[in-house]
Parts: sequence; structure tokens; C-alpha cells
Amino acid sequence: MKELDVVRLKEDYKEISKGTKGTIVLIYDDKNCEVEFFDKEGDTIDVVMTPLKKLELIESF
Repeated sequence: MKELDVVRLKEDYKEISKGTKGTIVLIYDDKNCEVEFFDKEGDTIDVVMTPLKKLELIESF
């Protein structure tokens, strides 16, 4: 995964529900990244440091 890829949570994380989609905005290292998560209307829920292992790739850019 890399910056700007679209991802989805594989499990609940920090009060964000499994299945929530987001965009990777920054890769910290090979284990963690910053993800901007969106609700179904496309509005930002939160930007959260997230372990890569909790994400599945939806679309790569």
C-alpha cells in the first residue's frame, strides 16, 4: 500500500467501524500509516494513525 490508495478497515479500530473506507495520506514506516476515514456521504470522520495490518486495499493509485 502507498499514499493516496483507497483502503477499508478489516476490523473496528479506535471507534471507527469495520468496513469504513479511507485514503492513506501518509506512510510512516512498513507498519503504520495515517488514514483519512470517510462516512457514506464522503465527509471526513477522522484522520487516524492506523496499523497497515488492519487495512485492506480497495483501489491503488
